[in-house]
Amino acid sequence: MTERGKRRELADLETARTTIAELGLASEKTTVPLDDAQGRTLAAAVSASIDVPGFDRAAMDGYAVRASDTVGAGEASPIDFTVAGELHAGEPPENAVGEGDAMEIATGAVLPEGADAVVVVERTTRDGDRVAVRDTVTSGENVLPAGADVAVGDFALSAGTRLTPRTIGLLSALGENAVPVRGRPEVAVVSTGDELVPADEPLDHDAGQIHDVNTPAIMAAVVAAGGDPVRFDSVGDDREALADALSRAAETADLVLTSGSTSAGSTDVLATLVEEREDTELLLHGVDIQPGKPTVVGRVAGTPYVGLPGYPVSALSVFRVLVAPAIRAATGIPAPAMETEAELATRVRHEGGRYRLVPVGLVEDGDGQTLAYPVDKGSGATTSLAYADGVVTVAATTNYVPAGERVTVELFDDEARPPALLCVGDRDPVVSSALSAVERVRYLARGTQAGEQWLADGIPDVAVVTGENPDGETLSAWDREWGLALGPSADLARLDALVDEGVSVVNAAAGTGLRNAFDDALAALDDERGRANLRDAVEGYGVTAHGLDGPARRVAAGDADAAPALRPSAASLGLSFLPLGTQRLSVVALPDRREKNGVESLVAALDGVEELPGYERVE
Repeated sequence: MTERGKRRELADLETARTTIAELGLASEKTTVPLDDAQGRTLAAAVSASIDVPGFDRAAMDGYAVRASDTVGAGEASPIDFTVAGELHAGEPPENAVGEGDAMEIATGAVLPEGADAVVVVERTTRDGDRVAVRDTVTSGENVLPAGADVAVGDFALSAGTRLTPRTIGLLSALGENAVPVRGRPEVAVVSTGDELVPADEPLDHDAGQIHDVNTPAIMAAVVAAGGDPVRFDSVGDDREALADALSRAAETADLVLTSGSTSAGSTDVLATLVEEREDTELLLHGVDIQPGKPTVVGRVAGTPYVGLPGYPVSALSVFRVLVAPAIRAATGIPAPAMETEAELATRVRHEGGRYRLVPVGLVEDGDGQTLAYPVDKGSGATTSLAYADGVVTVAATTNYVPAGERVTVELFDDEARPPALLCVGDRDPVVSSALSAVERVRYLARGTQAGEQWLADGIPDVAVVTGENPDGETLSAWDREWGLALGPSADLARLDALVDEGVSVVNAAAGTGLRNAFDDALAALDDERGRANLRDAVEGYGVTAHGLDGPARRVAAGDADAAPALRPSAASLGLSFLPLGTQRLSVVALPDRREKNGVESLVAALDGVEELPGYERVE
């Protein structure tokens, strides 16, 4: 300990911040009901256990039909259908759609058996139990497939995600009724001074009494920062009373805050009390800021302790600058900010005529500059808001906003901030496992094609793509085995049996690595047989399922005989597997993002990830 009364040097602001940060304030993980999760921070990653939506549904009001029945329909040549009934959202279909049938259907309703497309109502004319269709539709048109928004196994939200109405809505859609969150540190609040009187008691002005402003104000600040305040009665400037209050507070709380009795006056004894007691430790007394100079930092019986100045403005100023960041770090709550400037990463087209709010996500580039990228997946998609940080307003008279334009982003809430890592591209279980170990990840599973395009546009920190020699700096790569997941009735030994034996398939979504591998294999079969577009002869080629396991799960459900899949997907569903080759999977970073903390964390996670059967790491 230092000699009592010795002049101490004032700590600069950064030293004070570092000292408080190193106190080790922490919070325990707990589980809370989803109804109580607003404002909390996820303590563990969440992946989707169900598809959203869980069924193929109509994306428009109209008539559910068999697409093949509409071939040739047009304005001059309408085709008449028999109306087989009507379907509303939330009710199960009672009838199937047969040849020549059309079932009236509302947006969001379950697509009935037999139907594979919806003709919008504007392209039809109803006459009793007959309807004339004036449009040729293709399979899947105006239909939102099961898992199109979120698919089973998708990496949904990472540890460190602050839960807001948008992300709580996503968790609810996934069927999560309770979530693991970081705990809120208990913060003891003790105001000192003989002159302090609680607000509900009368004042003796002649004795110089004042109401205790600091206790309720600091408690409110603790709540805003994410902590749970614990009120202690104010104590006078008596040394023994202060010592007793500190001891009781340290036994109760994770952090002790006092206000008053910190300066050099004869009654300001906290600094010397903390310095001289055997169970206390004084780390600094005095910070080179105004207001807030007489600040004390230390430990009481091992519990972090900060002594704030007595004047309310000084106390709250020090709390905001020094203490709140430590509480937020323990709880995962960022500093508030409701508006920010950003550079638009890609152009935004707008037809004009209406005032528009474009949902955007934020990411920091390698120079720390904020970029904004549109994330709108449609008004019905939960992720349009859950993965957005704010909106950019586009005036009704503006048709086009170019890339590189400086824009103002109106943040959804004061918790919105760029993620530590923005990852875009293909779904993969090994990569998802690594991402689960990284906090504050935003993972947009848009497929290889989108990953390559976003990487070319300089948007994400990292892209997950398939194929050889991807652009960017490769962080990790694997050769992963792919093939066909087979149902019980599919006894295939070769790919060409899909054509020769009339085996039905469910395909992977366009733009994904699995789809690319399947298309390449079919193209090679074209060359082998000397004909083009052999895939047109594959039954169900145009029927797709979202999610990495989505096609294989449709096979397991008996909807098809085979589907492109990875070996682990087939094994997890108890399906036999016909291997067809390997595909290079690469995790690639933009070179100027390589030094970002989030990218560094991902590199460490990728190095230690447990590999799956059918995977071979490429050195």
